[in-house]
Parts: sequence; C-alpha cells; structure tokens
Amino acid sequence: MIQKSSLIKGGVLLVFALMINTSFAQQDPQYTQYMYNTMSVNPAYAGQREVLSVTGLYRTQWVGVDGAPKTQTLGIHAPLRNDKVGLGLSVVNDALGPANETYIDANFSYTIQLNESLTKLSFGVKAGAHLLDTDWSKGRFRNPDALFQENISLFSPTIGAGAYLHNRKWYIGLSVPNFLTTDHYDDFQESVARERMHYYLIAGYVFDLSENTKFKPAALVKAVSGAPLIADVSANFLFNKKFTLGAAWRWDDSFSGLAGFQVTDGLYIGYAYDATTTNLNNYNSGSHEIMLRFEMQKLGRILSPRFF
Repeated sequence: MIQKSSLIKGGVLLVFALMINTSFAQQDPQYTQYMYNTMSVNPAYAGQREVLSVTGLYRTQWVGVDGAPKTQTLGIHAPLRNDKVGLGLSVVNDALGPANETYIDANFSYTIQLNESLTKLSFGVKAGAHLLDTDWSKGRFRNPDALFQENISLFSPTIGAGAYLHNRKWYIGLSVPNFLTTDHYDDFQESVARERMHYYLIAGYVFDLSENTKFKPAALVKAVSGAPLIADVSANFLFNKKFTLGAAWRWDDSFSGLAGFQVTDGLYIGYAYDATTTNLNNYNSGSHEIMLRFEMQKLGRILSPRFF
C-alpha cells in the first residue's frame, strides 16, 4: 500500500515527500482491527465463523490532513454443506485524494478436519473486480501541467488465494489477495502505477488467563517484492466474553488502542485509534476506525464461543 495523503500544503508537503520517499508503495487498504476483518485479506476465512456473519468497517486515517485515506469495507460470509464450504462477498471502497478505488470480490473456501482436536485446514480462492476512478479537479497539485489532464476510470479483474490453519485456540493464514497486475493511484508521483504482488501472513492465539479473562495476541505481516516488511502486532484482553480492551503497534508507523463490546450474542461493536509515530504526527490528530459485526445464530444450535 501507499503511505498516503495527497492534497497537502506548505510544510506538510515536504514532510510527506520525505516520508514517502523512505517507505514503499502501500497500495492495499490497511486496518488496525484486522483480526476481526480477516476475509478482506484471506479468502480461506469465508464461513469460518460458522454462522451468517456481516462485518462493516469504517476507517478515517490521518484526521486533519486534506485528502487523507478514508476506507469502508463490507464483508458477508456463511458456511454451507456441514461447514465444509464457505461463501463470502467482500466490498472495499478506498478514497485517497483525487482517487477512489473499489474492490468487489466473491470468496470461496473449502475446509478439511485434520484431527480429533478439531484442527482444520481451509483453502480459499477469490475473484472479482477492481475499479479506479480519479477526479483531478480535487485539490491543488505540485505539477498541474504534467501527468493527467483528464479523469481516469479503469477496470481490472482480481484473482487471489489463501490457506488458513486453525482450531478453537489458534490460527495461522497465508494469502495473496491478487495475483494479477492492478493499476493504483500513486500519491507521491500523482500518477497511476502498477501494483506488485502482496503476501499476507496472519496469526493469533487465545490464552486462558482465568475463567473470565482471555488474552488474544495477533499479528499481521505484509510483504511486497522489493520492499520492506510491514508488521502489525496486537494484544487484546477479553473479559467475561463481553468486553475487549487492547493495544497494537504498526512497525515504524503508529501505536493504537482498541476496545470492543459484545452488545448481544449477535452484535459486536469495535473501535480503534491510531497515534502516528512518524514526523507526520505534527500534522494530524490520529486515525479512527469503527467496526460493527452482526451474526445470525442457527436455530436450534448452540455454538461454542468464537474468539476470532
């Protein structure tokens, strides 16, 4: 993904230029609550909640900076055929400066049970479309005579795959969300650039600290050919299966606080706040992320609690 923001003035512009030159193109949307939004990065997660699950997430990044990223996601997935097959739909809208990108993907997973302790291995594939639209009338550009004088509207197909090994206590997943070349808006160059293949590794564990307290560390590592790794590490505590409180760290980028509440058996609300640790913290008041998850329990079936 691109370390983002586009329409900046004066000294902010200089800070951005220095920052982006020392980082790599960060083209996919990023999330602090990735542990609750797994299908957006790994199609093998489709159906793993064992019920119809609907997750919506809104993220506004670097509040106070004109043109900073704003991301909305919607994920719907459910199991079929004795929980072996999962189907899902993922929609992501990512706005950055003059560019608006939309991802629409259908997800399919197939799960096999490996042993009597209910360790399972899920394989997933996804296919869909990526839409890129630009409106160059928004904002003021560093070199308005160069590059694009006309708005852009591009369509690209997407194909991805992933694997997800898990049981009730832990999980680890590896995925490539898109094998195909996709055009993205490059904020630093103010142009459209080709995306490299992204690799995602996600993992988590649930420790029983007491009957009413769970400790849930998780990590997400993103890799792109020819660029440094980006790592997210989080540590959440779950109290009485209702209240979640935790912290997270994004390598060389930000620290975060997370909180969540299981309002009912089917409704969860989560919130995260990121505080920037780079020089950009002088020009923004942080990033906010709110998440809602609604799940419809199966009639006549009592499920054991799901922690991820």
